[in-house]
Amino acid sequence: MLSRVATSLYWMSRYLERAEHTVRLLDVNLNLMLDEGENTNGRRWTRVLHALGNPKGLDWEGDAYGLARALMFDEDNAASIICCISSARDNARQVREQISSEQWQRLNSLYHELTQQAQDMAQDVQLSDFLQAAMEGVHLFQGVTDSTMGHGEGWHFIQLGRYLERASATARLLNVYPAEFWQHGERTRASTDYLEWIGLLRSCTAFEAYCRVYTADVSPDRILEFLLLDDEFPHAVRYSVDALQTALSAIHRSGGGIRRCEGLMRLAGRLQAQLSFAEVQEIATQDVVEYLRGISHQLQHVNAEIFHQYFDYPIVAALAASS
Repeated sequence: MLSRVATSLYWMSRYLERAEHTVRLLDVNLNLMLDEGENTNGRRWTRVLHALGNPKGLDWEGDAYGLARALMFDEDNAASIICCISSARDNARQVREQISSEQWQRLNSLYHELTQQAQDMAQDVQLSDFLQAAMEGVHLFQGVTDSTMGHGEGWHFIQLGRYLERASATARLLNVYPAEFWQHGERTRASTDYLEWIGLLRSCTAFEAYCRVYTADVSPDRILEFLLLDDEFPHAVRYSVDALQTALSAIHRSGGGIRRCEGLMRLAGRLQAQLSFAEVQEIATQDVVEYLRGISHQLQHVNAEIFHQYFDYPIVAALAASS
């Protein structure tokens, strides 16, 4: 597969996953605003910005709805939902011959629907309609992708982008919480803590799945275990890394193997093994913030190596590797 095609499929998928993650964060935190005061809201929205990687040009200045609108509609900010959807559509347009007509129609319709809603948006009560439309549109695209596109090399690059973005987003989200929640020892838990924990789970669409595993006993160590180490929940870091490794192995077998990507496979395999054999009790005895930061750094290294091996691969080296 041409590197430009793989690049577009990969980034199309990453941008859509990024848009969905932003939708969930905004939806949860706009709802939590109804329960708490200004100080708590300020802390939450600062945390949202950290979880999104501190987008340039955005700061918490006391206007939650203004910040939410910027993260939804600002076409000049690469972190906004509308910009992510637009970037995904631009990448899809470049590989129309590689995706199904149903995929293109779904993504193109989603872009025009959200653009029209952004232009018509007049009141804060309508923000939830935009978020719901964006969430449903991304989910529909993912379903259409899985059911109408051949599960070959191109499809695996889409999975690679989706799960690398998801693992990175979940790890970064977890990393903005420990100093507040997971290092307080046995102190008395305030009622607001439970709202925060439930909000964290809902930000990963994990509340119902968590309750099926642990019932309704919400505690920080179990949340950490579930969102970091669970191998069955799709938004857990370990599940995403397993899926990422599966996609990499499939790409390697289907043609990427002519490229000398042993280093990439080792990086991903090492991270997969680390999460597979980790126990939350051992992690809790360490600096949880540093542990999660280490996971994020490893994911960054995997992304850099993917770029080097598949998207920025010199033609001379490619010919040498295949000879």
